[in-house]
Amino acid sequence: MRRKARKGGGRQVNLEIEAIGARGDGFAELEGRPVFVPQSAPGDRVRVRIAGENAAGLRGEPLELEVEGPGRQEPPCPHFGPCGGCALQHIEESSYRDWKAQLLPKALGQRGLEGVELRPVTWIAPATRRRVVLAAKGQGRGLRLGFHERYSHNVVDLRQCLIMTPALFAAVAPLREALRSVPSGKRGLTVTLTETESGLDLLLEGEEPLDLAARESLAAFAEAQDLGRISWRQGGDFVEPLAERRAPKLTFGGIEVTPSPGGFLQPSVEGEAALRDLVLEALPEDAGRVLELFSGIGSFTFPLAQRAAVRAVEGDEGAVAALEAAARLPHLQGRLESEQRDLFRRPYGADELEGFDAVVFDPPRAGAQAQAERLAGSSVKTVIAVSCNPATFARDARILVDGGYRLAWAAPVDQFVWSPHLELVAKFER
Repeated sequence: MRRKARKGGGRQVNLEIEAIGARGDGFAELEGRPVFVPQSAPGDRVRVRIAGENAAGLRGEPLELEVEGPGRQEPPCPHFGPCGGCALQHIEESSYRDWKAQLLPKALGQRGLEGVELRPVTWIAPATRRRVVLAAKGQGRGLRLGFHERYSHNVVDLRQCLIMTPALFAAVAPLREALRSVPSGKRGLTVTLTETESGLDLLLEGEEPLDLAARESLAAFAEAQDLGRISWRQGGDFVEPLAERRAPKLTFGGIEVTPSPGGFLQPSVEGEAALRDLVLEALPEDAGRVLELFSGIGSFTFPLAQRAAVRAVEGDEGAVAALEAAARLPHLQGRLESEQRDLFRRPYGADELEGFDAVVFDPPRAGAQAQAERLAGSSVKTVIAVSCNPATFARDARILVDGGYRLAWAAPVDQFVWSPHLELVAKFER
């Protein structure tokens, strides 16, 4: 945040920040309405411009930091502020950890779920993010490659990043040069970069067709940087392979999986391990049949299959294909089956849930309200929830508890360092 005033139109007010809100912005009140101010900390006195409003309250654009609060520190990344990748680098570590540790109990308390056993937060270090989605956009004769600015389509041209793995970030500068020959169009390119065990996997998405020069440039980039695979998707159509020097590989429960280009993956190896271990801890020893909903490419599926027969259900066609291809090993026959199914439109009903000893579900940030309602009416003894959003988890947990489950424990994992996101695993029992 600027310490000196800058000009700005619209209504301007002076505020004292009271706390950090659930999305990582500082919180203050103005005439009885909440105002959320990015890059601010409790105790800050700031001058802001009221830049907009939504259902949650007013959005304040910081103009000047007049007095610093006690929990503020100098952000370690030079891109902090404009870059939308991190929201909380300006909060010193102990204050950051105190705030993050309260996200889950606050969300549960808002749903009347109190007295739950909450495990200590598992903290994942910076420089561990193995999968990022970047934007690339032409500017003059150059090209900007990085994260979007907050509330903007502008792209912050990354020259440093403290969240990516070193191998991932090392590819950014040469990729920026390689993309100069790729037509980005008005909307630019979406760049999904993943570090796998066999090399980097790159998916480019754009609206303009690739010409021969662009294809040759990308093939040369793959060779020079020893990439495993480069793929291209135009306008949402099918994915076209441009270069595959090695198939990308990930290992789950001792099984090698080749992910689909750009497919979802837990953002860090360390965070995935923490979540996996909690899921396995929550699984009863006598569970013979397990239903896994929103299974992805199998990060929990294959470890679960070491202990029980698993039915894995996922809506994404590419993820199901990757899981099925990896599951063809002889020792998995009869222990693992898969199904492609849109669980938002067709959640598993109470009759379909019969016969399963445990259900594991790991939905997107929106949660799985419809599926939670069906689970609440089932006779499944154990439900293991994995979530990346305490608010929607608490909503779904309330449904399960009202249906007769007991929330035995919940364990948060801070896999998205310096962000307002928090992941968790929770165990429900009948």
